[in-house]
Amino acid sequence: MDTQYILMLVAMGVYLVGMIVLGILFSGKNRSTSDFYLGGRRLGPLVTAMSAEASDMSSWLLLGLPGVALATGLPEAFWTALGLGVGTYINWLVVAKRIRRYSQKLGAVTIPDFFARRYHDNAHVLSLIAALVIIVFFVPYVASGFNACGTLFSSLFNIDYFTAMLISALVILAYTSLGGFLAASTSDLIQSIVMTCALVIVVAFGIHSAGGWSNVVENASSLPGYLSVTQGYDPATGTAASYTPLVIASTLAWGLGYFGMPHILLRFMAIKDSKKLTLSRRVATIWVFIAMSVAILIGVVGLGMIKAGAIAPLDSGDSQRVIIKIAELLGSNGVLPALVAGVILSGILAATMSTADSQLLAAASSITQDLLHDTFKVKISDKAAMIIARAAVLLIGAVAIFAAREEGSVFKIVSFAWAGFGAAFGPTMILALFWKKSTKAGAVVGMLVGGIMVFVWKYCIAPIGGILNIYELLPAFLCGIIANVIVSLATQKASQKSMKEIEKEYDEAVAAQE
Repeated sequence: MDTQYILMLVAMGVYLVGMIVLGILFSGKNRSTSDFYLGGRRLGPLVTAMSAEASDMSSWLLLGLPGVALATGLPEAFWTALGLGVGTYINWLVVAKRIRRYSQKLGAVTIPDFFARRYHDNAHVLSLIAALVIIVFFVPYVASGFNACGTLFSSLFNIDYFTAMLISALVILAYTSLGGFLAASTSDLIQSIVMTCALVIVVAFGIHSAGGWSNVVENASSLPGYLSVTQGYDPATGTAASYTPLVIASTLAWGLGYFGMPHILLRFMAIKDSKKLTLSRRVATIWVFIAMSVAILIGVVGLGMIKAGAIAPLDSGDSQRVIIKIAELLGSNGVLPALVAGVILSGILAATMSTADSQLLAAASSITQDLLHDTFKVKISDKAAMIIARAAVLLIGAVAIFAAREEGSVFKIVSFAWAGFGAAFGPTMILALFWKKSTKAGAVVGMLVGGIMVFVWKYCIAPIGGILNIYELLPAFLCGIIANVIVSLATQKASQKSMKEIEKEYDEAVAAQE
């Protein structure tokens, strides 16, 4: 192996070892499953903000988004990023404080637990359904992270993909199972810093390698529709491809997913002082808009580098490797550049790990807290619960490793899992927090309709084509919220007795927020 690659590997190795050490340091602070899954509700505002957004962006930020921008130009990347940015702001503005106060009043430590307590679901039907939704959609989400790590190492060091993916997955599983929520959240703060450094360095070096900003713009402008947010470039035909208002609306619908993301909502629940959420919102929103803008720019700059001959051409299937190729080129310029390239590649690992650790914890909590403890009433000691919690993290990780055994598109995997959570949990969460007349039956039906419609639309309706070929999150979200409202209105009288107590708790939670 060349010196360049050894130095890059050393930098990445130091980062990986640091994450494991972090897990060991925090392992002693987990004295109960509440600590392990929610950090005892003692996160500071900066950690809350950056851990929420780092766990949100995932490898999609450094691989998927630049890859889409490189292959097809601005439209899909731009409207997706805009939807996510607006969704981030609204989620922090209207959901964060209310779920923090409401979940604390009810004593809920997971999202399924919150739903069950909110609707006085003593049979834990909601917990069961919500836990199953989390497990079903988080496995492919975690797998996409393992996939990104495997792609990174196999591309750079000519290592077998599965071996590279397995090593990366084991590191993530190690520090997550040891340190729990506090380790994951603190590592997310560190990882967001590494991701930011990677983005800035890549853009600066990429523009230089492409021959300057004017060359980047000139090369992008030479492709029909590449820089238009209403057209886009079709690499298959070499022509512009029109974006209709409906397609734009469905792409913007990515922002709806935030209202149903368990690993993000848990950060809201975990902050120590809810009054600090305003600061967290500002930090999170600014970082998200800047990070996604730079990620899109990397795709455009990558095209300029290809045109300038700085990096080899990448077809649409390999476009998500653009940041890897840029880092590889930087690393060939000497010892210091090779170490800096290692930091960039660590940024890809950071983006991946910051999401995978949070998703592993959310999925594991569904097995131990929501299924074993709440649904099946298994009585165990705190020590045994901690052992089972860590075992659940490893079990979910093992299934995700199996799912990631072959390479795939990070963007496609993430978009499907995002739609699943957004449609199943988003409408249920919004109505649970902002409509006191929502009933248990409405929540159950709305959650099922939203989750099932994601599969139906993607695999049965969208393939028909035409105006139906839109992102499945938008129609599934609308179906979920309509089903919840209709069933809630229809079951008001049947649940009148329990609704009085539920509405009283709701009013008290809202009053506490004000």
